[in-house]
Amino acid sequence: MIVSFLRTFLLYIIVIVAMRIMGKKQVGELEPVELVIVLLLSELASIPMQDMNLPLMHSIVPIASLLALEILISAVNMKIRKSRDIFQGKPTILINKGILDIKELKNNRYNIDEVMEEIRAAGYADIRDVEYAVLENSGKISIIPSSRNKPTTVSDFNIKAQPGAFPYLVISDGEIIEEVLSQVGITAQQLDSYLLKSNITDIKTVFYAVLDSNNEFYYQLR
Repeated sequence: MIVSFLRTFLLYIIVIVAMRIMGKKQVGELEPVELVIVLLLSELASIPMQDMNLPLMHSIVPIASLLALEILISAVNMKIRKSRDIFQGKPTILINKGILDIKELKNNRYNIDEVMEEIRAAGYADIRDVEYAVLENSGKISIIPSSRNKPTTVSDFNIKAQPGAFPYLVISDGEIIEEVLSQVGITAQQLDSYLLKSNITDIKTVFYAVLDSNNEFYYQLR
């Protein structure tokens, strides 16, 4: 029992030291290379904990090798820019000047619902508030607001603020979202009237359409 505890404690310290040497970035923002190394470290550390007959060196040597490899890759990435594209990838623009890039959404397996969730999480009501949305290498989406979203507030001009409008996604990838229509309180026929006013006759051509709580309708075609 004591031997098992000591082995576990030693491996725990080794893994902690390895993570500390790798740097703080890996703890908060794991890129693909770092994620693979962290998974391998945890696997290598768990094997000697389960098999007491396995010498610790059979785990310590691979852990040290992985750590050395990660440090080498980081050094190469700092010196050679092209290697970053191989090991880290490139940021992807999902929204460019307020327009969703449908091709990049498909390449990165993002749907409109996930994008709108990220936009709301960043504190913006809808896509029109966003100038650019960038999918970073870490998997996070960076939101750059449009120029109309200035830092000044209505209180600076002594103006009474109007209530904000909540956007409802009523069409996603050419399909009507029936449950959202019931939430908004409109029928499919009323939605058709919004489409006809926008000269849209084929719903399959609509990538997304939003109707906000102020009855303002906006959309993007494929």
